[in-house]
Amino acid sequence: VDVQVESLDAISEVDMDFTMTLYLRHYWKDERLSFKSNNNQSMTFDGRLVKKIWVPDMFFVHSKKSFTHDTTTDNVMLRVYPDGKVLYSLRVTVTAMCSMDLSRFPLDTQTCSLEIESYAYTDDDLMLYWKEGNPTSNFTCSPGWYNRLYINFTLRRHIFFFLLQTYFPATLMVMLSWVSFWIDRRAVPARVPLGITTVLTMSTIITGVNASMPRVSYIKAVDIYLWVSFVFVFLSVIEYAAVNYLSTLQERKERKLRERILLAKCEHVSILILAICCYTFADICDTEHLWDHYIRKFKNEKSRAVKLSITSHSFTHNVWIDTHAIDKYSRVIFPGSYIFFNIIYWSIYS
Repeated sequence: VDVQVESLDAISEVDMDFTMTLYLRHYWKDERLSFKSNNNQSMTFDGRLVKKIWVPDMFFVHSKKSFTHDTTTDNVMLRVYPDGKVLYSLRVTVTAMCSMDLSRFPLDTQTCSLEIESYAYTDDDLMLYWKEGNPTSNFTCSPGWYNRLYINFTLRRHIFFFLLQTYFPATLMVMLSWVSFWIDRRAVPARVPLGITTVLTMSTIITGVNASMPRVSYIKAVDIYLWVSFVFVFLSVIEYAAVNYLSTLQERKERKLRERILLAKCEHVSILILAICCYTFADICDTEHLWDHYIRKFKNEKSRAVKLSITSHSFTHNVWIDTHAIDKYSRVIFPGSYIFFNIIYWSIYS
């Protein structure tokens, strides 16, 4: 047997099969077909003679569909030599099953095989050999042992298409989500739509990739990259939610502290006015006693007001530092973590 591959037409990950067009040639010797020839030339016939002589009943194991080409006529050739040797050739397109391991998709290498076997004749009746003498293997089933030929194809996927369609857009979305770290925390209409847009875009990319893939029960390499990218985008939204919540909480505490300072200042002014009144109208108040009392209270309230003012200034400074520190650290942590992930990912799968 001899096989010449004309073209590898299609490879489907969804159906886990491949389609190829090939020339299948059979060689055997049938002395009943020998004839005398003065110039030792062979005789060539078309497919009509095939139905009148014995030919091997070959079929493709695990094939889903196959057909012999018939344009403009049946692509079948039978050549008989004077000594009884026969060459039987036909042009066939076959779609065969290929069990693929997609755990490294799309950085994977697949090995698919095309298997040829006799349908009815066991190895007691018919032995198959490659024309070049490559080894064969035997396959057993209930009627007996059958001789089988293998053709192995090693298929390596080109990554450039997936870089443009999957990896590059996902990386851009992750980088776009980092822009929010440089936008003011009070610009809610700017940061929230940016985060939502990147999350939805990543969801669309993941859905598009899974729609063109078979439903396997294990994680693929592209799934790891896309879902990690999705987590980075989602965390950027969570980061702003945390910044916004902490800012609101601290501003609320600052507002209450300012109200306390304002109230303390009012009490301080009221005590001062009352002390002046007592000093002015000495006949109404016990001047010496009340004057000392209000002066001490005035000093205490003034001291408390000063302390609250200092606390307010320090608290305001800390609020500014804390709320902006999250964004500042995120500008370094997020890109650094994503670059580290890419180094690990491509070192493992490339």
